[in-house]
Amino acid sequence: MRSLRCVLMTVLLTVCGLASAPTLAESLNGSSQHLMMTLVAESDHPRAGAPLTIALATTPEKGWHGYWRNPGDAGFPATFDWTLPAGAKAGDPEWPVPTTLLIAGLMNYVYEAPYAPLVTIQVPAGLAAGTKLPIRLKTSYLVCSATICVPEEKALSLDLTIGDGAPSQAAAFAGWRQAIPKPLDSKATYAASSGTMRIAVPFPANAKADKAYFFPVTTDAIENGAAQNVTRDGDRLTIETKVAANAKTGGPIEGVLRIGEGQGLSVKATPGVVGGAVGSGATSASSESLWLTALIAFAGAVLGGLILNIMPCVFPILSLKALSLARGGASEQDARGEALAYTAGVVLVCLGLGAAILALRAGGSAVGWAFQLQHPAAIVVLLLLSAAIAFNLAGLFEVPTPRFAGESGASGAFATGALAAFIATPCTGPFMGAALGAALVLPWPAALAVFGGLGIGLSLPFLAIGFIPSWRRWLPKPGVWMETFRHVLSVPMFLTAIALGWVLGRQTGVEALTLALIAVLAVGVVLWIGGTRQRKGKAFGVAAQVALAVVFVGSALLIAQTPPASAKIATTGDEAFTEARLASLRAEKRPVFVYFTADWCLTCKVNEKAAIDTAGVRDAFAKHKVAALIGDWTDGDPVMGRFIQAHNRAGVPLYLYYAPGAAAPTVLPQVLTPGVLEGLGA
Repeated sequence: MRSLRCVLMTVLLTVCGLASAPTLAESLNGSSQHLMMTLVAESDHPRAGAPLTIALATTPEKGWHGYWRNPGDAGFPATFDWTLPAGAKAGDPEWPVPTTLLIAGLMNYVYEAPYAPLVTIQVPAGLAAGTKLPIRLKTSYLVCSATICVPEEKALSLDLTIGDGAPSQAAAFAGWRQAIPKPLDSKATYAASSGTMRIAVPFPANAKADKAYFFPVTTDAIENGAAQNVTRDGDRLTIETKVAANAKTGGPIEGVLRIGEGQGLSVKATPGVVGGAVGSGATSASSESLWLTALIAFAGAVLGGLILNIMPCVFPILSLKALSLARGGASEQDARGEALAYTAGVVLVCLGLGAAILALRAGGSAVGWAFQLQHPAAIVVLLLLSAAIAFNLAGLFEVPTPRFAGESGASGAFATGALAAFIATPCTGPFMGAALGAALVLPWPAALAVFGGLGIGLSLPFLAIGFIPSWRRWLPKPGVWMETFRHVLSVPMFLTAIALGWVLGRQTGVEALTLALIAVLAVGVVLWIGGTRQRKGKAFGVAAQVALAVVFVGSALLIAQTPPASAKIATTGDEAFTEARLASLRAEKRPVFVYFTADWCLTCKVNEKAAIDTAGVRDAFAKHKVAALIGDWTDGDPVMGRFIQAHNRAGVPLYLYYAPGAAAPTVLPQVLTPGVLEGLGA
């Protein structure tokens, strides 16, 4: 979402303003001339019990501007603190139609010429003529030039006397009211689809609309800086623009439609049909594009899921499940049943994760794939689960219920599939990132289909083994070697547990990691006791299973309460990514390489070691003066999450290259090679 990028710019510019001590001092004592303000009453002698309009007549200094009620991508709106006589009450300000100001790709809604917000004050009834009516206002606001922003405060006063209510500033108020948007008494509608927002506003065919533009009052509805295409179709104006990255559609959208210089309509649009000749063609094209996008995303998800099978946390589970068919001599029917059950487990978990992501994003959260790994409690559960699987593969015990890897039966196959899908979430690979990114802008049925495609891809190898007898005949014959192979497969699972422990330590510090290691030790002890009982021909034991559940749940809850680490450990010498720093480097016409990573992202770490942090790449960056920015998304920073989402990605890794003067970045492959990076900036 651009509005969060603008927050960074606003903070940066405000800090620059704070560095200017004389300017700040002038602002706080009211002597600043950046915005000249005066309270003007429509009547110097208001009538008791009647409404009185007050104008905040404002004149910006040349080269400076104030902000509208929705400042756009930067700045913040003014605040009003009224001190009024008992019984008097001030309404909300009515703002004149603003203008647009585009700076470094950020859209601002501002006033660069004199303007006057209007406020209606209800004068108390029962006041006698001649009674003093003191009005006091303290306002805080931001005023900016092209290079600096300064926060200012003003204390304004106006002393009136109760009288006959005759207007004393009729001409001035007539002009100021002309600039206030007029309410639209007809119903406006909007429709959002495939990242496009279309707003239909009733407007007479014979009425003139000059430089029509829609200023949103409702934030997070449209992309402020996106181009707006305004068309007319009979008695209707249609505004077509880009939906905001984390738009919350479904409710009304309010805004101001500019129809001329300083003239506008106050619009409230509700979800509905946006028809017309232009709309019909657009809808048809959009529908075709939607289906094509969904199909491509589905295919990418299937390929991405297929590649996940070679990841160290998934491959042992898949291998043992495949060998269980060979060891068990399953019939054709049983093999197909297990394959379908395994697939069902994988797909349902992927659909569940996808539904959770879509629901959280609909609520305004900037989450993506593997979002649960941004929470220590989820990492603890995965850590203990990986450790338990590793102990199982190492021969410490046999899991009786549910029957995980290596056990036959439909229930065991389903549980194994669910486990494989859940434990594969830290990974992304080729095809997968773009596919899941596309899913986030598709309608929810198509988006869930993409997540289901990921599950299908992940389950394809075992599904093929179950349904193709010739593939099963290629599997090695059962023998003593299988036990040795099982022990070998415990190594990548132990490595997975170690990696999760490292991620936990990076997120929450040494204390939480120590607690997690104690929990792993407790799990090992319980499993050893249960395994000893099994070797003696006894049941694993209900007490042991209850103890395992207590360790899993208790340690997760305990670590969830642990305060986060005070600071992250620096991994490289690259600068931390902020949108302000990126904008600064681009303004210097420097080539910029930005890479987004997370401690729990296996693909990210492989790329960093194999490509990014190599001597050849660093020498090439230095030679071509390529600046490198690292975005660490381990803790799920929402600002960074929205920036990642804006580039059609559901998570990390994401690699961007900004060539000097280029309008948009080049999105690099998710699997990097030194050769790709060494050519940047050349």
